[in-house]
Amino acid sequence: MKRLHKLISLTSSDRQLLVKTALLLGIIRLGLWLLPFQTLRRLVVRMTQTTSMQKQDQVFVNKVVWAVRVVSRYMPGKVKCLARALTTQVLLGRCGYQSQIRIGVAKNKQGQLEAHAWVESQGKIIIGGLKDLGRYTPLATLEADKL
Repeated sequence: MKRLHKLISLTSSDRQLLVKTALLLGIIRLGLWLLPFQTLRRLVVRMTQTTSMQKQDQVFVNKVVWAVRVVSRYMPGKVKCLARALTTQVLLGRCGYQSQIRIGVAKNKQGQLEAHAWVESQGKIIIGGLKDLGRYTPLATLEADKL
């Protein structure tokens, strides 16, 4: 009941953003599961085409990050960092905001390879920052407008 009250008390634009985020995150998660990554990447680039120019400020970026984090908590199953990063990049890109997805790898204490994805914009990490992010060696950068 508490959650429903919180949802109802949000502004209509925040509720709309949460719904868009939930749909997009669900589609991207399904795509990661069903499609080769290059195919999904091409679809993501198409989805990222600018549809509106919104005032680009930190408040807008924070709203998108907030929406991705909230929706990720309530999605069934574990939402991986790559799905969150792709969703964030699409939502920002549709409003003309430039961002890059960084993918890095590291070995854990057992010697197994781990990967992590995060989103940067204007040299700052906006989602996916970890306390030990420095241990990841960046391998790839995925820009919204390039394949």
